[in-house]
Amino acid sequence: MTNLVLPKAVQDILVTYSEPDHIFTAILPIIGEVLQCDRCFLYLRNPHTKMGKVGYCWRRNENIPDVREPEWKLELESLPQEDPLFAAALRTAPSIYVEDVEIASPEVLNKNYERENFGHRALIHAHLCQDNQLWGILQPCIFGQPRVWSDSDHAFISQMEDKLTPLVVAYVKKSTASPANN
Repeated sequence: MTNLVLPKAVQDILVTYSEPDHIFTAILPIIGEVLQCDRCFLYLRNPHTKMGKVGYCWRRNENIPDVREPEWKLELESLPQEDPLFAAALRTAPSIYVEDVEIASPEVLNKNYERENFGHRALIHAHLCQDNQLWGILQPCIFGQPRVWSDSDHAFISQMEDKLTPLVVAYVKKSTASPANN
């Protein structure tokens, strides 16, 4: 992959803000615009407690479903069996680029699960992992049509994984440190 320079808007956010909450809120719309996506969300997860939530979600317009979850909740034990993408993320496998949910292999994703829970047609399942543990998933996606993800899309997401992972880890540790913070 080519090592692209991050867009100035992304660099500005990373320099301007120090709190992960502010960074996530500001950066998701930029990621959506850079990738020309319809929605971009950030799933946050504590690998020690298996508690998670979609804490941030940017949508191109209000017709796109908002998947944010206000509360941390325990992951279903059956989730890795139902969702091959989540199973891959738990294994800390490389991020997955799905060009068309409708024709993707069942080993890659569960088409019915994706339809019922997300409704998108193409997506990036970017795994935010540290120390061989899954801490979050960044998921830009497209509705209504397939999408070929370019080499520059791959390079951009790789850089975003590097930038966002330590912020996600810090945010999750702080947010799930005690029940009062949940």
